[in-house]
Amino acid sequence: MKLGAQYGYWAKKPQLDIIPTALEAEKLGFDSIWTGESYSSDAFTPLAWVGSHAKKIKLVTGIAQLGARTPASLAMQAMTLDGLSGGRFSLGIGVSGPQVIEGWYGQPFGKPLSRTRETIRILREIWERENPVKSEGPIYPLPYPREAQNSWGLGKSLKLITEPLRPDIPILLGAEGPKNIALAFEMCQGWIPLYYSPGRSDIFDLSNFEISPNFEIAVNVTVNICDDIEEGLLPQKAILAFYIGGMGAQERNFHTELMGRMGYEKEAKNIQNLFLNGKRNEAILAVPTAFADEISLVGPKERIAEKLALWEDSPVTTLILGANDLSTLRTMAELVL
Repeated sequence: MKLGAQYGYWAKKPQLDIIPTALEAEKLGFDSIWTGESYSSDAFTPLAWVGSHAKKIKLVTGIAQLGARTPASLAMQAMTLDGLSGGRFSLGIGVSGPQVIEGWYGQPFGKPLSRTRETIRILREIWERENPVKSEGPIYPLPYPREAQNSWGLGKSLKLITEPLRPDIPILLGAEGPKNIALAFEMCQGWIPLYYSPGRSDIFDLSNFEISPNFEIAVNVTVNICDDIEEGLLPQKAILAFYIGGMGAQERNFHTELMGRMGYEKEAKNIQNLFLNGKRNEAILAVPTAFADEISLVGPKERIAEKLALWEDSPVTTLILGANDLSTLRTMAELVL
């Protein structure tokens, strides 16, 4: 099992420690460093910064939001970063949610599964450079239809000018729902699950998928080495309350729905109601300890070492750890690598 360091996205102020973090992770033997985006820092620029300093560690967007860029723009950024880094880049993508896509990017959320499938197909065609790219859409028609409103009717099919260093840049899909997970195994080289519980493989039934030896299953895992487990789980509960309660609308929140499918439907709805009614502290405390604990690694070092056995026996190939604590990265490198 490999280790990745998750740098995430900036909070209120720029975080400028990514270079020493990445260099330490590389020195410890970490396989990859990951960045995210929401409506803060973007996922690509910090990786370019890292790639110019670190020499071996892989660079992964985890995740780049599909509504933020057209497929062509996404293909160009991925090709450029992969070329600059000598083939160390992997493209982690996800649809995000309607609140962000429609509220921040001003794009219709539409049919997320169709958007993802269409985007991946266009990415592959662009990188392969066999022919000028054409797409019938309906989400991303290329070239833009002459008869469409506001079209000048001058669009033509184009082919990427540059020959990519790798025409098969790995794509990893952040997916929560069953259909999206199936799409990851069908069209991608990896899957980034959310709220993965290594002791309950039945939640994500992977028996219908053929998992190739090189297929990545990379999971973000909160690690907190401490004596008091209940207290140590509070940061994890705070993150869960924010995503389950606030990262989506009450009528549609993918994180809330996933927690429900994991057997905590009543608790998920309660967390959401509390959060949306301004009772954030109560929402945090309403997160079940059992749920927070089964998807994280919290407690004394010996307990974490024992729990790691479940992850080692699971299909997971990479544990992605929060990169904000170098001491924790060192301990996990000792335990895993």
